[in-house]
Amino acid sequence: MSIVADNNLSDTTTGAADDYVTMSVGGQAFGIPVLNVRDVLGPQNITRVPLAPDEVAGSLNLRGRIVTAINMRKRLGLPADDFVAKAMAVVVEHDDEPFSLLVDEVGEVLSLPAQRREAVPATLDTRWRDVAQGIYRLDDRLLIVLGVADVLGSIRADA
Repeated sequence: MSIVADNNLSDTTTGAADDYVTMSVGGQAFGIPVLNVRDVLGPQNITRVPLAPDEVAGSLNLRGRIVTAINMRKRLGLPADDFVAKAMAVVVEHDDEPFSLLVDEVGEVLSLPAQRREAVPATLDTRWRDVAQGIYRLDDRLLIVLGVADVLGSIRADA
């Protein structure tokens, strides 16, 4: 799946725009506010952490700093066979601690008009709804705005 900008949504002359790093998991596109993203990495060597929650793939070393890797496929209840070895890593920070969200694909940065952002629909799968802060209806797909704190908060509470 290739994620490309939708020209009719990127016109920011009518008001404020929000910038998102786009990515996908299981064919679903989602975005994280660009200010939350610290790094984007290719596949990494990940060391499994004993007794960690299922969603925690392990940890990786990023320039001397230990980063907890979250398997977004498992977090969202999707098949995750052989996923970690080929996953892209999007590094975010939460409570002054780095985390890497393992995703299928990283797209590009989209600048979308803030007034076009909609509430999370009640019909969205519960696992996505629990981590979503809003949606954008693009020409050919739905872009879910991911809440990093929502993804990580429930994992940390379960640990």
